[in-house]
Amino acid sequence: MRPSVLIDQAQFQLIINRLTHQLVENHRSFEDTVIIGLQPRGVDLLNRIKQHLSEQFPDIKLKCGALDVTFFRDDFRRRERPLEANSTAIDFIIEDKNVILVDDVLYTGRTIRAGLDAMLSYGRPRSVELMVLIDRRFSRELPIEARYVGKSVDSIDSQHVVVEWTETNGKDQVLLYSSK
Repeated sequence: MRPSVLIDQAQFQLIINRLTHQLVENHRSFEDTVIIGLQPRGVDLLNRIKQHLSEQFPDIKLKCGALDVTFFRDDFRRRERPLEANSTAIDFIIEDKNVILVDDVLYTGRTIRAGLDAMLSYGRPRSVELMVLIDRRFSRELPIEARYVGKSVDSIDSQHVVVEWTETNGKDQVLLYSSK
């Protein structure tokens, strides 16, 4: 079955632009704010936001990092194959900082919970906000809510959301696959 296009290339750019402006509106100079992308796919969104910020607001100095949550997940021992860890690249302390966690799709909330646990190895933040490209609203297993959302999607468990990036897939778009 062919996937449905949730976000096409033109909408994708508008959403990135909107999310970037929302960040600037809420954090202005980013003096006390850091942005952390959750490995692997949250880093793709972080890189795009970072690129957009540097193009539109070149005076903003941004601290960004990538966080691997593999061994903080509550299901990492329940899989048939061992999970492969990604790298963590955070060269700053988050103590008393405003942290923006970034991921591509918010589904059950378990990855975000793992990210919160892993993040605490780098200090105790003043606040934590979540940015996601897609929020699958009605599938949450944990009480986690994103502050910055590209698009909210009503989907069922048998469906799968895939975010494609120009850098890896040749085109920016978000697709919804149905298994039936």
